Amino acid sequence: MNPPANTDPDSPSGRNGAAITKLVRTNDIDAFLGLGDFQYSTGRCEDYVNFWKPLWGGTLPRMYWVSGPNHDWEPGRNEDLDNFMNGQCPGSPDKAAINEERGFIANGQPYSRDFGKWHFAFLPSALWRYDTAEAKAATGWLDKDLAAAEAAGQHLAVVYHEPYFTSETSEHRRTAAQKPWIDVMWKHRVRLTLSGSQHNYERSCPVNKADQCVDEGMTAFQVSTGGIDLRPFTSSPPYIAKRFSDTHGFLRLTLHADGSFDWNFVATTGSGEDSGTRSAP
Repeated sequence: MNPPANTDPDSPSGRNGAAITKLVRTNDIDAFLGLGDFQYSTGRCEDYVNFWKPLWGGTLPRMYWVSGPNHDWEPGRNEDLDNFMNGQCPGSPDKAAINEERGFIANGQPYSRDFGKWHFAFLPSALWRYDTAEAKAATGWLDKDLAAAEAAGQHLAVVYHEPYFTSETSEHRRTAAQKPWIDVMWKHRVRLTLSGSQHNYERSCPVNKADQCVDEGMTAFQVSTGGIDLRPFTSSPPYIAKRFSDTHGFLRLTLHADGSFDWNFVATTGSGEDSGTRSAP
């Protein structure tokens, strides 16, 4: 979301943070899903407090964060994101919304929450980099979590930082190691996924675990346009329905009780556009 040492309110990061903070303060959104990375290039307590918080701190009262962005958490190097979100960094006692509700959430800890008739599972994709045993354990957790929500009649969504359904850039390919998670999502017919990391914007067709566009597939949004420099695409997967890499902004979603949802990308720096509706199953 924020470049190193940046506190400029007129930067792309500053404009995004201000726009989302306004929606929080006017009670126009129920939740802000922080996909990460939060603070480049290495997030520690002093970085979040001195640089991220002046621009984005107003989003914390609605913040539901992914507990495993790879730039915010690398064991042995930087491990302060969980402390910051729980108000434990010196000079920053404010907590994220999910921490106000649940207490301390550790880096690398999956969790889930219902928003009305929608059930969201939040997965720490950095586990596939740093602890594959825990990543596999999270696969089992996800299977049980989605099964319970599915049995309760909830519509399913999954949030994770590093994307699977994505175009390549000069820096990243799809995170292929996450295929076990994708298989579980498909098993339970997840309708919506959200991820970041690529420094651009993408939306897939409703896609299955084999990269095929199918009516009952997952609509995968990859939104990493918070404030870092943007990256051009170097491949063109057939399942990507819309993409651009020249615009900073954020995605607004309206989720309906029947499983339908509307989306609108709000540009804050640039002219990229994407909006639409997916009908109920």
